[in-house]
Amino acid sequence: MMKKAPPAASPDAYVEALNGWQRPLVEALRAQVQAAAKLDERIKWGHIVCFFEGGPLLLIRAEDERVLFGFWRGKRMQDIEPRLSGGGKYEMGTVALREGDQISAATVKKLVKRAVELNTELGDATKLS
Repeated sequence: MMKKAPPAASPDAYVEALNGWQRPLVEALRAQVQAAAKLDERIKWGHIVCFFEGGPLLLIRAEDERVLFGFWRGKRMQDIEPRLSGGGKYEMGTVALREGDQISAATVKKLVKRAVELNTELGDATKLS
């Protein structure tokens, strides 16, 4: 399925390289994220990362068995989406979506808007204070 390859040249190229159930899910997530806020979308660390005011806000990463939809401050947003689980640096929280799993457009919109509010209030999540 998805083999290790050089990073995609653009978010569009990233999506075009996907196949199977991951592609429509990633397309839907991207569209919902883009509808929720004006973000700077690019390929970083080999997958789609959306930035707001210079700091990373969220990621969309397709893997063989799942699609990760994560937020740098996801641990603060579990009231919106209880499936956000975290680990590692920062306050990263991700939802692991497997074939057949869904996340509503309304939930995506709420998550993106809250993430933007948190970055506006607290600054770049990668700049540890």
